[in-house]
Amino acid sequence: MAEERRSARPARGSGGSGRTSRPAAAGGRGSSGDRRGGAPRGARSGDESRGQRGARAGSRAPRKGDWSRPKEEQQPRNVDQATYDGPPIPEDITGAELDRSISGQLKGLPEKLAARVARHLAAAGLLIDSDPETAYQHTMAARARASRLAVVREATGEAAYAAGHYAEALAELRAAKRMNGATAYLPIMADCHRALGHPEQAVKLAKSPSVSNFAPAAKAEMTIVEAGARRDMGQLDAALRTLELAPLTSKSREPWVVRLRYAYADTLEAAGRETDALAWFHRTHAVDSEEITDAAARADSLERRQA
Repeated sequence: MAEERRSARPARGSGGSGRTSRPAAAGGRGSSGDRRGGAPRGARSGDESRGQRGARAGSRAPRKGDWSRPKEEQQPRNVDQATYDGPPIPEDITGAELDRSISGQLKGLPEKLAARVARHLAAAGLLIDSDPETAYQHTMAARARASRLAVVREATGEAAYAAGHYAEALAELRAAKRMNGATAYLPIMADCHRALGHPEQAVKLAKSPSVSNFAPAAKAEMTIVEAGARRDMGQLDAALRTLELAPLTSKSREPWVVRLRYAYADTLEAAGRETDALAWFHRTHAVDSEEITDAAARADSLERRQA
């Protein structure tokens, strides 16, 4: 079940806005296999995004030196020091790596504070694929300094999602959505509900009116998550119908087409329709030039089984 659910994971940044060379804290491409009802791994940052993203003082007496700093830079009193400091930032990361749409949202912060937040977000964006846990810690350090910025909460949510912290990801993306009203986070939020054992909530989000206005890639991600949620609930026929309403025969070779076809083939196999599944694994492989799925291996396995 865990493997199948991971393969239904939406690609990070599937519909988001601003990003770094990828999103603020979350990349932009999906990889293959696990959580997406049979599609590549996904999600981080821009509008929501890989994965872009102050706390109020508490009651303790100020630490030495606190009062000599600008108010915005004084150490938060209710944030753990290690979280606030965050992981070491490589010296060659300056924050200039961020997309302008992200850095522009940091301009309301004092200059030094904005620079520190930008460096943490840039570091997160660079690490989101290779070391998502450290990327998440970088976004938490940014969040400790600028929790009222949607781009920071968005980055934190996407990095949390990439690192497998689904409850935290859901909370952060909800906060970002409240701040900027963006709906691009919905596929990732729906997948978080799946991971937390609430597939019915994932289906509910998939039925949101805004989904009909999504771009094809984002709409495909939501379809994959909804189908996976249907499978979680034992509704294989409903999962197949959900996927069959999607543009499975699109002539595009974009990753979202690959992921849709793979999810459909995987669900067909789960439903015991091995001949149909084999045909769709071959159709997936035919457009999977970047090999983001294991469709070829799945087809070989089915052929050996049927021999």
